[in-house]
Amino acid sequence: MNKILLSSLISSTLFALTATSFVATVHAADLSFAHIETIGTSTIEANADMAIISVAVSIEAANAKSAKDEADEAVSQFMQRLIKAGIDKKHIQTANLQINPQYRYVQNEPRILTGYSANRQITVTVMKLNMLNELLDSALVDGINQVNNIELKSSKEAEMINQARQAAIKDAKQKANSLAKGFDEEVAGVWEVRYFPTQSNPPEMYRASMKMNADVAQTYQQGQVTVSDRVEVIFRLK
Repeated sequence: MNKILLSSLISSTLFALTATSFVATVHAADLSFAHIETIGTSTIEANADMAIISVAVSIEAANAKSAKDEADEAVSQFMQRLIKAGIDKKHIQTANLQINPQYRYVQNEPRILTGYSANRQITVTVMKLNMLNELLDSALVDGINQVNNIELKSSKEAEMINQARQAAIKDAKQKANSLAKGFDEEVAGVWEVRYFPTQSNPPEMYRASMKMNADVAQTYQQGQVTVSDRVEVIFRLK
């Protein structure tokens, strides 16, 4: 291959790989006035006071109707318990029934139908965290046999997001003023802001079978919800 062509291909490849990473740097370098670029970050934590749980029932039976009936009965009983416990219907979501044939496979032989499995999932928003363990225990009694997910949340998340944003802005401004002062300069104002959406970091999610451990909710009573934010700012100097 021609050396000039090879050199051109290498240069093009390197440029493609690095262009995205250095867009901000090149942009800042193109500015014709004195400036400071800072990154403001923040993290806000709060105690979890609610949870979103996803549980399911999985039934195996000799025929499809038996599997469906057992799954529907388990879901119906659990929903009645939820409503009696004070859970609003709008905080209960049930997924459609899924029925699948079950086969036994033997090498070099036709597959053999052994029965059917029926599955239904329920997602519940629990507004009071101290109810979580009781609800999981009642689900087990009603025939719900899987915990797919437990996500701890804070009812003050919207407030936390705003606090995190303002804290990130304050952090960027403090850094700019500190840097400018160190070089005997003054900040004149903001030239450009690049904002990155807030990230909500829920506590550890739990996946397990309720058959193995139905008392897992007790470990979540001291859960923390974290919200982080980030802003990049270019400040003009006087």
